[in-house]
Amino acid sequence: MTTLPHTDSVECELHQGWLTVWFNQPERRNPLTDEVVADLQRICDALQDDRSIRGLTLRGRGGFFCAGGDLKGFQTMATASNDEVIAMSETIGRLLYTLDRLPMVTIAVIEGAAMAGGLGVACCCDVTIGTADAKFAFSETRIGISPAQIARYVMQKCGESTGRRLMLSAARFAGEQAAALGILDVVVPNADELEAAEARIRADVLACAPGAVAATKTLIRTLPTLPDEEKMRFAAENFTDCLKGEEGMEGVASFLEKRKPNWHQEGEA
Repeated sequence: MTTLPHTDSVECELHQGWLTVWFNQPERRNPLTDEVVADLQRICDALQDDRSIRGLTLRGRGGFFCAGGDLKGFQTMATASNDEVIAMSETIGRLLYTLDRLPMVTIAVIEGAAMAGGLGVACCCDVTIGTADAKFAFSETRIGISPAQIARYVMQKCGESTGRRLMLSAARFAGEQAAALGILDVVVPNADELEAAEARIRADVLACAPGAVAATKTLIRTLPTLPDEEKMRFAAENFTDCLKGEEGMEGVASFLEKRKPNWHQEGEA
């Protein structure tokens, strides 16, 4: 198992192979400060090749997911050189890129609100869970900036047409509408139901082979980038690698022998 890095700006909890990372500045509504971005990047880098950690959940302390970029930091950066501002933006972009490509299942559990870059972080996750009364917005254009690094992940999550409207209008919406728009995958009535909803997803994931999950994420991510004539071959090679690997042989054998495969963990649902 990879040794997780020490972090000061976020809290990490590892339980039964599942890592939960908490944004932990509730008095400021959990902004994406430079320190938070750096800590999250170190965590994601540590998880890149670690199959012992089966999933990652992002949450916010104080009943609030994440307010997005650190506006005080932005105010300071507005007087910096162009190169410095570009470097700051690219640092955020690198985190989103790494989070989007992690080999394990990622979950964003949202209560209170997820705004701007905070909602962009959630859009990089495989599964989003939120309360019906949570508030959402891609609010960048209301304060005179663009949703630069999050834009592609927003469109990946909810489609280009919906993403355009939400980012260009900075419209605010709540949980049920977020689900209808494709931003939320699971909506629960209140915060008391969040734990159970996440536990159900964890239980499903822990029954799946971690290598097969990673291969499926690669498949999902890569197929849209390939010419049509290459998609069949790529999918076939992806399948072949899985079938002939240890997990594929164990999975088929366990099914035929009517037993659980050796990667199966009992969830808490």
